[in-house]
Order: sequence, then structure tokens, then C-alpha cells
Amino acid sequence: MKIGILGGSFNPPHAGHLDAARSSARQLELDKLIVIPSGTPPHKVLPEGSPTALQRLEMTRLAFRDVPNCEISDIEVRRTGESYTIDTLRELCGVYPDAEFYLVVGTDMFLTLSRWKDANEIFRRATPAVTLRLFHLEAQIAAEAARLKSLGVAVEIIRNDTIETSSSELREELISRNWTRHLDYLVYSYIIENGLFGAKPNFDWLRLEAYRLLDDKRIRHVAGCEGEAVCLARRWGASLDEAREGAILHDITKRLDAEAQLALCDRYGIALDELSRSTPKILHGHTAAELAAERFNVSDAVKSAIKWHTTGHAGMTLLEKIIYLADYMEPNRDFDGVEKLRALAYRDIDAAMLLGLQMTVDDLTERGLAIDTNTLGAMNSLK
Repeated sequence: MKIGILGGSFNPPHAGHLDAARSSARQLELDKLIVIPSGTPPHKVLPEGSPTALQRLEMTRLAFRDVPNCEISDIEVRRTGESYTIDTLRELCGVYPDAEFYLVVGTDMFLTLSRWKDANEIFRRATPAVTLRLFHLEAQIAAEAARLKSLGVAVEIIRNDTIETSSSELREELISRNWTRHLDYLVYSYIIENGLFGAKPNFDWLRLEAYRLLDDKRIRHVAGCEGEAVCLARRWGASLDEAREGAILHDITKRLDAEAQLALCDRYGIALDELSRSTPKILHGHTAAELAAERFNVSDAVKSAIKWHTTGHAGMTLLEKIIYLADYMEPNRDFDGVEKLRALAYRDIDAAMLLGLQMTVDDLTERGLAIDTNTLGAMNSLK
């Protein structure tokens, strides 16, 4: 039985790791590939703020889920203290006593392999297999492979003709809202949901995720709201990114019926008054805010803007006013007074808020419906 071992910090796991796994499995004709995220790597200190070992393990499981004959092992994550390759090899040799092991390493690791703890025993237990990237350290790899072979150490060269992928560069891109092709979709989603690496959601990805939860009519509304929110934010000096986030996510629970809305309120511990219970339509702001925080790791400011976009409340922030007005007057809206509201919103945002709130109160009064106390509080605060 031929078993490959691919270790690493996987911080995060990316396309380069997957290419190395597939190339190694194919060229070595492996029966099994064991991928092992490190627990506490002895050869380097992980950057400050890195995910926990368990989080890196989960990301690795997601990234390698479709690789044939691949097993993700927690053998090093479970181990206390620094995790040395020789300890892992000894344990695996005990589990698979008749297996032929190949230790799959990258170019940089291969060049230092002979200096690892108990390197001679590593070479006795496993054949080093170095994944050679296109135009990367080819001369140095060839020289080191020749040196090891002169000492009786077999070496396999794995041709992996892909462009080098840098984990550190990927982490920087995540902070800049880039959704890179080097990261699997589910891995990226896990990173955003858990707030790893200081990542901020890419807007194309965010729209895809939000639009899954909406019907076609609502998607048009949300797209219009996003454009309006960005324009208002630019006019009044608010964060364009936060305005965009709030607009994209403000209606993500709007499709849910009354029973589902109330169930979400129970799940998130949202306190409800009698009006809220009897008018589930106004609950979607509260449930959408909680879901946005849970799944998309939005800031408290964005969460609050989503929460109050339907009713408003006393002492609203600039971002809250922007999302409220963008939702009210986005280009797909067509009702008496909307053009006046649009013009006013770019001249005097507080006056526009008062007008919008008053229009809501007038409409509810005309229909004989109760008025949320938060709406009245918002009006009084603005006056």
C-alpha cells in the first residue's frame, strides 16, 4: 500500500495545496493521501491572530473534500506541544506497518529536510517527494536531491506546473475584500463567517450569498437599494463599504413567513412587544441583522443599520439613516412623494428622514394600523 503524507499549517488551505496533493497522488500512484494540519509547528511561528488549530483543521477538511482517496487527519492537532514529523511518522507506521510512505513537501521544506529532528529516521521511514513548482528553485532542488541520493536516500520529484501561491499574500487579499480564485468557495465562506484573518467579505461573493435568500423582485429592490446607499454615503461622508454591506443584507430574511420570523426571534433571543408579535412584517430587520452578524460577520454599525431600516429609532446614526432612506426611495420605488423625498435626501438628510417617517405614519394611520413606538421615537429625536 502506497501512502502519501502531506503536512502543513494550511493557514489557509489554498489551490497550491490542492495541486500538490493531486499531482503527488497521480505521479506516485498513491493508494491513500493523508493530509495533516499541524498543531504547533516547530519550524515557524504562525502569524498573530491566526485561526486555531481546530479551525485550520476544519478549513482543510472543506478544501480537500473532493480529492479522491484523501483522508484528513487530526493526529498533530490532538498532540500537545510542538508537532514533529518524526513523531507523526512513527505513529502512522504503527497504524500501517506494511505501507510504503512518501513524505510530500514543498521546495522550501525539502531544502531544509535534512536538518529536521531525527532526519535520518525520517528518510528510513518515508521517501521524500518534493513538489517542484514551475521555474521555482529547480537548480537548488536538483542539487539537494543529488546530494541525498549520494547518501542512499531515495527522492521523488513531483512535477507541479502551477504558479506559486503564497498564504501570506492570500491573507492580505482577504483583508482587502478580494475573493481570490486560489481559495475554495466553502473555505472562503468559513473564513468570512468566523471572522478569520481580519477578512472582510468580497461584494461579489456577498451578493451571491444574499441573493440566494431572495426572490427575483426582492433582488431588484436590493440592487437598487445598494446603489442608492452608496450614493447617499458618498454625499454625506459615510463609509461606502458599510453602506454597501448594509444594503445588500438588509432584506435577507424578508421571504420568511410569520412563523419562521418568530422562530428566528426565539433562536436569537430577540425580545418582542405585542406590536412586533402581531406584525411580523417589521421583524425582518431584526432577524436579518442577527443573521448578517452570524453568517457574514458584519460590524456592529452595519448590524444596527440593518436592524432599524424599517422602523427607525431615536438617535439614529448616519449609516442607519442612509440604509433607511435607501430602502425607502431606491429607484424601483414608485409612490406619491418619492421624488420629493429623493431630492431632499441629498440636500438635508435629517429633513428627508422626517419626511419619510411622517409618510410612514400617515400611511399606517390611514389604514388603521398601529405605529411602532420606535418610529415615533425617531421622529421626536429628529425634531
